[in-house]
Amino acid sequence: MAPAAVQAKGLRFIRDTEIENTIRAYSTPIFLAAGLDPQAVDVYLIDDPRLNAFVAGGQNMFLHTGLLLRAETPLQVMGVIAHETGHITGGHIVSRSEEVKKTTAALIASYVLGIGTAIATGRGDAGAAIISGGQGAAVSSLLAYTRGQEAAADQAAIKLLEVSGYSPRGLLEFFEILGDQEALLSSSQDPYIRTHPLTQDRITSLRAAVAQSRYADKPAPAKMVAMHERMRAKLLGYLTPQKALRKYPDDDVSVPARYARAIAYLERGEMDAAEQEADSLVKEFPEDPYFHELKGDILFHAGRVAEARPSYVKAVEILPDAPLLRRALAHVQMEMNQPEMDKEAVEHLKFVTQREPRNVTGWRLLAGVQGRLGDKGMSTLAQAEAALAMNNPREAKGFAQRALKLLPEYSPGWLRAQDIDGLADRLRKRS
Repeated sequence: MAPAAVQAKGLRFIRDTEIENTIRAYSTPIFLAAGLDPQAVDVYLIDDPRLNAFVAGGQNMFLHTGLLLRAETPLQVMGVIAHETGHITGGHIVSRSEEVKKTTAALIASYVLGIGTAIATGRGDAGAAIISGGQGAAVSSLLAYTRGQEAAADQAAIKLLEVSGYSPRGLLEFFEILGDQEALLSSSQDPYIRTHPLTQDRITSLRAAVAQSRYADKPAPAKMVAMHERMRAKLLGYLTPQKALRKYPDDDVSVPARYARAIAYLERGEMDAAEQEADSLVKEFPEDPYFHELKGDILFHAGRVAEARPSYVKAVEILPDAPLLRRALAHVQMEMNQPEMDKEAVEHLKFVTQREPRNVTGWRLLAGVQGRLGDKGMSTLAQAEAALAMNNPREAKGFAQRALKLLPEYSPGWLRAQDIDGLADRLRKRS
């Protein structure tokens, strides 16, 4: 479910099942080539129109939506991911000063808190959460690499792409895009230029590597190209609906165009037009979970909650392992205010919180529906989990102690409340 847009100073993050799966498809072969566990590298999406990407706090990678929208091919994004992976494997973050480590750690903590505390309102999971504070400026100023580190990351990227069987040409194309910005004043440049100094030597070296690559002229797989076009259409529709309608006029009947228009119409509140476009996609691709999700979003926002539920049910049936889809379905079920629907919502939210223990919205929804069903003990425990995920040990301890009084002694819930009580004490001592 999309969180409400809240204006605040700081970074704004995007969560969306389809986009996250697309980025995972790009990054997994690169991480494997680097000897990294793909599940151990967290990739976060920042809603920012500028071109940027960086790694922080160890195995955490951040990509701006501006980069994803500007990249014309999957290979360009993969080139950037490979370069950033080179910084990870090269230990360029580990070798930074203590000041950098503290700043990046704060960024990660702020991200988790901001995503978790976003209030679900019922519009898909292509939503945003605001990260308050000045973390963005701090990271931009501190995560600047040396020329040696940049050259090493370039070489690592070329090797990783070669091992993965993909052309390094995308990275070269991205650098050529950035090359036009070098003459701009620092305040006008995209952050990637400022934190990743671009030199002619680097571009020359990369051109030579592309010329020698056995995969130089190998295009990205057709399936990946289709995923890329859908991702860009989706982002444009959600983030700048008016631009999306200009880019994808009515006479464009391609899948990305219809997708972008449906989302743009939804964002503009033109529900009939949005539903018409979504219906055409669902009819043509009945096994696509994201089109069913979109149809559910449209109906939900049109106030047709009962009609929206089957669309979310179908999306979850097709993609049962997606926590955000399950959370969306659970929210719709709760809005129906029926005991049987509430019971189903509990099961979906248990799945969500097991897969994403720091999903504060999931914990809060679970607390609400369990309370409505009369399970005060487990509802209070869910509130303790939410406070813990928000890094609020004082509140977590308060809810945990209340849960200990409500739950049967030595039951699984009681034991978990006891764990949270002790963990909260340890967290308070560290702060």
